[in-house]
Amino acid sequence: MLVVLGFAMIAVFMALIMTKKLTPVLALIIVPTIFGLFAGAGLGIGPMVMTSLKSMAPTAALLMFAIVYFGLMIDVGLFDPLVKFILRKLGNDPAKVVLGTAILAAAVSLDGDGSTTFILTTAAMLPVYLRLGLSPVVLTCVAGLANGTMNILPWGGPTARAATALKIDVNDVFVPMVPSLIAGLAIVMLFAWRLGLRERKRLAVERPELWGPEAGTAGAAGAAGGASSGVASNSGGLGSPKGSRTTPGGGVALLDAPELVDQMDSAMADTALDPHRRTLRPKLFWFNLALTVAIMVLLVADVLPLAYVFMVGAAVALVVNFPRVKDQAAQLIAHAPSVVAVVSMVMAASVLTGVLTGKIGETTIVTEMSNWLVSVIPADAGPFMAVITGILSIPMTFFMSNDAFYFGVLPVLSETAAHYGIGAADMARASIAGQPFHLQSPLVPAILLLVSLAKVELGDHHKLVLWRTAVISLVMLAVGVLVGAIAIG
Repeated sequence: MLVVLGFAMIAVFMALIMTKKLTPVLALIIVPTIFGLFAGAGLGIGPMVMTSLKSMAPTAALLMFAIVYFGLMIDVGLFDPLVKFILRKLGNDPAKVVLGTAILAAAVSLDGDGSTTFILTTAAMLPVYLRLGLSPVVLTCVAGLANGTMNILPWGGPTARAATALKIDVNDVFVPMVPSLIAGLAIVMLFAWRLGLRERKRLAVERPELWGPEAGTAGAAGAAGGASSGVASNSGGLGSPKGSRTTPGGGVALLDAPELVDQMDSAMADTALDPHRRTLRPKLFWFNLALTVAIMVLLVADVLPLAYVFMVGAAVALVVNFPRVKDQAAQLIAHAPSVVAVVSMVMAASVLTGVLTGKIGETTIVTEMSNWLVSVIPADAGPFMAVITGILSIPMTFFMSNDAFYFGVLPVLSETAAHYGIGAADMARASIAGQPFHLQSPLVPAILLLVSLAKVELGDHHKLVLWRTAVISLVMLAVGVLVGAIAIG
């Protein structure tokens, strides 16, 4: 019964948020509560949720003050030069911008922290997306793909968990999976390029004055009438020598860098990205940059709790940039909607995790789900246990925490596989193939931060990202088998 209720709970939750019948916050609270009561939790459901809530509190504090800090840095203009640099280097071609997003997210993911990756990627790229008219859902999709694929790094967490659970060296798990990582990143870049091409075609239809065929005559009209839209080079790059206007990718006209920046600056007037906004602090640019670098160093060094680092960073930034108490309060109020959106979702997720992991009688829903999955594997499939584990890791790490999977499920699967001559290292390598899919789970605070910063609905993000991450996970698993990193008995 608990198995059926567990899978039904997840299915109902996903259906409700993807069809937008309920907001994720409400679904995270209402659905687990109803199913938990049906499962027989009774009044014990309260302590279950409170226990889970306590474990979520540090994450909620981290996300709250990280949002305040980076929101403040955007307001004071710290990232404005970076935005203009990206525009000049990547060009205003949507395909290049989306591909650049994937490269940036993959590079920042080297620190092993998803929250940091999403904060920096969103801070750098969201203004570019808004200026060019690109969909922020594409940004969250590409950033999620890159970070999820890079999550198998030894210091990212899952690989270390798998090695610890099976009592093997972490290098024995990761190093043989490097070809899988490279293959996964190649698929990420391919998906990013394809999404960029799709955005290029969409903009040619929706914003023809900037991107469509008629933009080809705008430059001449502007020269005659004062409303220039510029001349693009043959290469389509920004800042390259002027030449004849071309329409690569089906009639998408590209603009010169200065003209693009001017046009988008005008489009962003009276918004948070207004280049003339009153919150700009150009004289404090180097101070704000030094403070941000210091915070990033502390994040990577991991010498202090991350929540405390951002608490202090936000406080210092507010005092220096806005000495007046009235202005400090105004800044906090300005970022309150973003804070409430993400923190409420993290808190609400504690209801789902509490019901999944809390004891009902002598067991838990997540334990029964994992035991059932192990029991339904036929004996004839024994030699393929490593591959089966890799496939199971895709949905299971989405529906439960990494700790639950690697310390609860993987040892059971590995013990079964040992009877068929499949080693623990092979099982550990297979188990990390599902990490690209895992990182999109609503149980992962970092993905909640990403969609909140980009002001994207979680359901919209899932529609775009889930099947792509499943493909990446399966490709990584297949490559692992082909290179011999994952054995078949």
